[in-house]
Amino acid sequence: MSDTEQHHTSGRDQKTPAVTDDVERFVALVGARGRLLGLDLGTKTVGLAISDVERRIATPRNTLKRSKYAALRNDLSDIVSREAIVGLVLGLPKNLDGSVGPRVQATRAFARNLIADLAIPILFWDERLTTVEAERLLIAADTSRKRRAEVIDAVAAALILQGAIDRLSMLGSAIVDDEHL
Repeated sequence: MSDTEQHHTSGRDQKTPAVTDDVERFVALVGARGRLLGLDLGTKTVGLAISDVERRIATPRNTLKRSKYAALRNDLSDIVSREAIVGLVLGLPKNLDGSVGPRVQATRAFARNLIADLAIPILFWDERLTTVEAERLLIAADTSRKRRAEVIDAVAAALILQGAIDRLSMLGSAIVDDEHL
């Protein structure tokens, strides 16, 4: 998938935001520090997770009801402002064989709308099996069925975000190693 360039800038960021699946491009847009927001976009809810400023750990936050786009956009805009978010990591729900279907198309359309409204970079991250892994982790933690239903999307968002953070960290280490050669 090629980058989707948008020519909107916010008052605090003069870089041109993009929707991309290229981690190197994303880090060039968001820099080495700053909080990232992870999103697990479901049909009924959106799971949220946030990173620390140094991008070492992703922490599950909460879920938002998925109703009208405007309400969700406003909620996300508030979080982006309040938490000083510099970029979003959006789970891309590919099929197990890596192919794309209607959910991927819907996620990409959501990202195109969101970047136009929030004007911060968005990284697509392959989310295959994150909900299954989240369920496994919650069962291992002896979380009740009711509580699992309440938090599973936020835990899945944290897994998506942590995967991206780990990749960004490895990329940063490789750049530092190359500079010292």
